[in-house]
Formats: sequence, C-alpha cells, structure tokens
Amino acid sequence: MTMIPMVDLQRQYEILKTDIDAAIFDVLNGGRFILGPAVLELEREIAAYHGTPFAVGVASGTDALLLALKACGIRSGDEVITTPFTFIATAEVISLLQAKPVFVDIRPETFNIDPDKIEEKITEKTKAIIPVHLFGHPADMDPLVTLCRKYHLKIIEDCAQAFGALYHGKPVGAFGDAGCFSFFPSKNLAAYGDGGMVIVRDEETAKQIKLLRNHGSEVKYYHKFPGYNSRLDEIQAAVIRVKLRRIDTFNEARRGNADIYRASIKRDDVILPLEIEGCRHVYHQFTIRSKNRDIIMRALANNHISSAIYYPVPLHRQEAFARRETTDEGPVLVNSEQCAAEVLSLPMFPELKKEEILHISDVINHAS
Repeated sequence: MTMIPMVDLQRQYEILKTDIDAAIFDVLNGGRFILGPAVLELEREIAAYHGTPFAVGVASGTDALLLALKACGIRSGDEVITTPFTFIATAEVISLLQAKPVFVDIRPETFNIDPDKIEEKITEKTKAIIPVHLFGHPADMDPLVTLCRKYHLKIIEDCAQAFGALYHGKPVGAFGDAGCFSFFPSKNLAAYGDGGMVIVRDEETAKQIKLLRNHGSEVKYYHKFPGYNSRLDEIQAAVIRVKLRRIDTFNEARRGNADIYRASIKRDDVILPLEIEGCRHVYHQFTIRSKNRDIIMRALANNHISSAIYYPVPLHRQEAFARRETTDEGPVLVNSEQCAAEVLSLPMFPELKKEEILHISDVINHAS
C-alpha cells in the first residue's frame, strides 16, 4: 500500500513542471547565480504582496531571523521575549547574538504566544519580541503591537510557517519591524533547497540586512563590517517566483483540506485546530491534540499514513537553553508542556486528495 506522506513535493512539481523547468533554464542560460535578476524580482514581488517597501532575500529562514535581529540592534546582554513552542531557530538566533531568550507560555487554542503573559516578563534589558505564527495561524498581533509601542520594543515576526496568513485582513510579517520567512522545501511557499526572506518598512534596516547577508559589503571587496554569507541563490528565487503566483490558490486548497478533516474526524478525545475570528489560517500543518496521541500515531503508521510531532520538547526544556539560564528556576509553562505531550500533525498539502483525508480520518476515528 502506498504511504500517504506529510507533504508530497512531487505532486506539486508535476502541476508546475513546465513553468519551473523554464524558470530554472532561464537562470542556467543567463549565467548569473548569486544576487541576480530572479532574486531582485522576487524581492520586489514579495514586498508588494505584503504592502511593505523592502524585502531582502537571504539563505534560510534561520538567517532571516538572525540578520533581522542584528539589523534591529539586538546585542549581547539584551533580552528577547518569544515562545517556547516553536522550532529551535526562533530562540537559537537570539543566543547566537549572545542575547537571552525569555520564554512566555502559549494559548493552547492557537499554539501561539499569549500576549496577556508578556508584560510581566519585560525588564529594562528587554529589547524585542518574536511572535511566531505557528502552523500557519497568525499570532494575536494587536495587543503585541500595543505592548511594544508602550515599552519601545522591536517586533520581529517569525512567519516561517505562515506565508499568506492574514490577521484582520493584513498579511503576517507586515506588523512589526521585520517579518521573516522560510522557503524550506516543506513550507507552504517553498524552494527546492534552503532560502529565506526578510520584509521591512525601514530603509536603513533593509540596507543593514543587505550588507549583513553579503559579508558586510556593498561594493565588491570593500567591507564596512564583518557580515555573513547568506545570499538567496538565483535558482531557488526562480522556483519561488513560480510558486508565488499560485500561493493564494494553494493556501485555499489547504484551507479546504482542513475543512474536510474537521468534518471527518469524530473522536471525543481529539481537539481539532481552531481558526480565531479575524484570522486566516493557511495550515502549514494540520495539528490535532489528544491524550491518546500515541495510540492514534501507531494506528496511522500501521495504515501507511505519515504523522509527526511538532514539537516534542518545548524550548525552555531543551538542554541547549537550560545551560544558558534562559528562564527563572524550574519554569513550568503549562500550556506549552501540555501541548508538547499531545500534539500530532497530519498530512497536509494542497494536492492531498479528499479520499486520502477521509481515509486518514477513518483510521483516527477507529484507532484503539
């Protein structure tokens, strides 16, 4: 029996094959592979999509966060508030700048940082907040923006899983000082390798990120300061440009698949993902919760259906951060820890067939 994967990039490639092959050929034929016309056009298109004046292509979503933080002035000894329920990159980049991640618990219904719990964590060392729009659902940005204005904090949005998600009609990434995106192959807007993008409103911040991504250089072999080798390459930019033209269609397909899941999964011990009023979820992941997760996961595997746990250990419990004293003694972030023990992500991609979703749901309904 054929396995139902978490994501099937081959199906999407078959749909886009003619356009993608042509775009890659154009790059190969043009002979420019680093910081060429495809990157420039992609930057313009993504800036326009979000209604921001500037976008800067970088080598990965992790680098997008790192360079955005650095360009926004985060330095050694600063504190940056974020969520513990996310991929390590979100907090890792804070530590790489010798700053301190300060973790705030999540709202379990969205898996995103709880704005009501942030203010008590703000100190004179706090310089920024990184909200994560996890699994494709927007974080609650209005109270975050209000807090950051009150305390003069930077907002760096982690939009790695949420390209095209909307909060009260406005795209995520366009609320803060920087919006950071990943084009990792499994993302809803994906390259065929690593890639990332930072969108910003401030011209000086954009200039800083451009310098940082290219060894601190604006003119070849002249360097204003030590930087990084973090350039989005032309082939990946060309692929992303093709997919960008279809991103809203693909996101709507994901939303349609989520509706089928919701109508089909009928178990009292399963909590289905919500879409909060005023938000447009793009379902990078369709993540359920259950105290019987292991039973469901085993049943899916026995029926050749993939599933995944994002994320089994919240960051405040990770060895990488425990050694750095990122939080107070013995923090218990109840919602993050409970979700980590219960979450299970199911196959989700635009080309997933209705009959596959019905089969997955049936297996879940009868797992025992």
